[in-house]
Amino acid sequence: MNHYIRIILTLLLCNTTFAQISVKGKVIDSQGIPVYGASISYTNSIAANKGGVITEEEGNFAFELKETGHYQFTVSYIGMESITFQKYLDQLKDYDLGVLKLQEKVERLQSVEVVGRARTDYNSDYSFSATKIAILNKELTQAISTVTKELIADRQAFKLADAVKVVSGVTPSSIYNQYNIRGISQNEEGQIINGLRTRQFYFLQPLTSNIEKVEVIKGPASASFASVDPGGSINMVTKKPLKENKKEVSFAVSSFSTLRGALDFTGPLNGDKTLLYRFNAAYEEAGSYRDLIKNKSILISPSFSYLPNDKTAINVEMIYNDMNGFLDRGQPIFGAIDGVTSLTSTPIGLNLGATNDFFNSKELILTGNLSHKFSDAISFNTSYMKQTWKEDLEEHRTISTFAVDIDNNTIPSLAAMRFVQRKQDWMVDNLNAYFNFDFKTGDLSHKLLVGYDLHYWKKQVGGGQNSARGYLLKDGTITNSFDASNAEAYQTITYNGLTLPKPNVAHFNLENPDYAIKITEDYTFNSRFAIPPALTTSNAVYIQEQLKWKRISLILGLRHEWFEDITNYNTNKELSFTNNKLIPRIGLTYEVNDNVNVYGTYLEGFQPQSNTVSLLPSTGQFFWADESASQFDPLLSDLTEFGIKADLFKKRIKVNMAVYEINQKNILMSANDPENPDLLTQRGADRSRGFEMDIAGYLLPNWQINASYSYIDAEIVSDANEALIGERKENTPRNSANLWTRYNFNQGSFFNDWGVGFGVQSQGSKIPWFTRAFEVPGFTIFDAAIYYTPAASNLQIALNAGNILDKTYWLGAQTYLRLFPGAPRNFTLSATYKF
Repeated sequence: MNHYIRIILTLLLCNTTFAQISVKGKVIDSQGIPVYGASISYTNSIAANKGGVITEEEGNFAFELKETGHYQFTVSYIGMESITFQKYLDQLKDYDLGVLKLQEKVERLQSVEVVGRARTDYNSDYSFSATKIAILNKELTQAISTVTKELIADRQAFKLADAVKVVSGVTPSSIYNQYNIRGISQNEEGQIINGLRTRQFYFLQPLTSNIEKVEVIKGPASASFASVDPGGSINMVTKKPLKENKKEVSFAVSSFSTLRGALDFTGPLNGDKTLLYRFNAAYEEAGSYRDLIKNKSILISPSFSYLPNDKTAINVEMIYNDMNGFLDRGQPIFGAIDGVTSLTSTPIGLNLGATNDFFNSKELILTGNLSHKFSDAISFNTSYMKQTWKEDLEEHRTISTFAVDIDNNTIPSLAAMRFVQRKQDWMVDNLNAYFNFDFKTGDLSHKLLVGYDLHYWKKQVGGGQNSARGYLLKDGTITNSFDASNAEAYQTITYNGLTLPKPNVAHFNLENPDYAIKITEDYTFNSRFAIPPALTTSNAVYIQEQLKWKRISLILGLRHEWFEDITNYNTNKELSFTNNKLIPRIGLTYEVNDNVNVYGTYLEGFQPQSNTVSLLPSTGQFFWADESASQFDPLLSDLTEFGIKADLFKKRIKVNMAVYEINQKNILMSANDPENPDLLTQRGADRSRGFEMDIAGYLLPNWQINASYSYIDAEIVSDANEALIGERKENTPRNSANLWTRYNFNQGSFFNDWGVGFGVQSQGSKIPWFTRAFEVPGFTIFDAAIYYTPAASNLQIALNAGNILDKTYWLGAQTYLRLFPGAPRNFTLSATYKF
């Protein structure tokens, strides 16, 4: 008898040990349609039991639990309100949670973005800056591509260029913060942050740690912004405070001796959640595959939002950037012969600088936003930004010629050099204020906007530049050029048995690069000048109307801008140049159904020439001159565009397609006259036509994708040099494509808690910016990533690999002496903890 009792007890014990709790249920939306891919997560704090599953095609879900106890369940899906409930599971049996209904999330679009974005995926449904009103992207009569912070994080895109390379029609022009959009090279430096323009040199890339999303608004956006590039505008939207407590800390180590750290804290500061905060900070110490190049960057960005009631919202934000590093002028090719010399004839790491060179910049931005509703029909919005920016530079750089011997014969292994010191200080003020009127007349809905913009850019007194270059004469003076007919007047040196005129700054030797610390006190500065103080102001008034009737939406806009550039501001040599322009905008959207919109638009652009010269070495003389480039006719542009915006596969995938034509005229260029290198000319006209497509969303509930393709036919339509008419525009690939995708393995699978990422970047060949002597070859590179996210923790560890096939490629070029190579194979190991 005892034997049987022991057997029964053993069987009961085994049954108790291995018995589990089975939980099932179903998720539907407000219309009763099953929700595929909804997440059901559960926690049991006592047993430290966490986990989750996703629903199947018919909305069903099922999972097993090992312990009894109080469980909290959360059901969530993109674009729907999450539901959370608790249930006490006190027996080892089957539980049916029943049918769980999710309601569509209706986000109240803000007029001014003072509270953070709620979504946490690769999509962003709306834009504030494109039209100065909160508008859904599918209703916007213009192509806009968005890179969210989630995509930035998955790609470990710590710099802006790594973030925007997934956008159709956007290709980097160099290793700087400099891009080509839809076949149009960026003219203007600075960045647009939250719809307001800043000013700073473009040499160092901004960090992305404080960025919520990057918007690329395609085509001339002068109806919305003051003086922007015809190809498109890159607007960085910063992270705003949230009403829930969230904290995130991340650390990363990368190839080329790079270390990074960042934190992001947000939440309410009082019980009723009317005062919110967000604090972002980041530090990077970065090496490079380029010789000598090292950079240190510090970013500190606190922001606060005050929401005293449902009528008023206030946000204040600070951004402090301190970037210290080297100015990288690119890879040189010496003694190049057109059609013969390989771009790999010098290492991609070759740099013509010196060990003690530096380029430091400090930037402080303070921004305030106010939104107030007087009634349901009338509201007022205003934003003000104050920016200060300082530059401190010392660099050795080539003067784009080779050394010569005493008989004036070129020595292709030696580059003629110069040394430059520069300091300057800029100040920028932006004011944007407008009224919104929302009303109806019959079946027509109106959103009328009337506003005023001010952009005020002042180059402060005290800037200056010193330069040493040229050759030493026997009497101790300096001349910028060598005259072989008067060779006996020059001091000389010897090189490989040859006699050379002695340079003021030593030539750079390709055959034996010398990176010793340079003694700059030995140079004779033969160019010293104070950078003239200057003030440029842009005042604009504008009116915009969005009309909606049934499935039709019409946007009409008109902006009048007055621009003035005053050189030698507040001195007895003051000169003033003015431009003004009336800028129209018209766009029409038709909602074919709930998922598909088609649109057409016509826009014009306006850019005074004093805003186009600082990026171009051949025209940059005006940046320091007593006269302004605004004396030339302004750069004018127009865009005609037609497109489709669609939500497919139960709105899991967003597809945007567009065809367009951009025309620009009055382009300020170097005349390429060897006898008069400072002579400028205005090219008659350029035209860029193209097709582009962007895809973003979920292929499966655990599989995200972001992909793009662009075809650009950009050519010179009119030019003083008739040989250029019909030729390809510089710096523009005909075809480019990008892909990034992330797949997370399902809970319960063999690779539970793991995910993988894969990326492709492909780009066609380009004509260099300032020469047509060679082509920058096209390239295709591959990236990959592995993610480990334990289900019972808030930690993610990721290993990202860039250019995994270690391909040698170039992002762009200006001349044979300034090529911009891309990074070889590289790795980033990161850890992110959320709490």
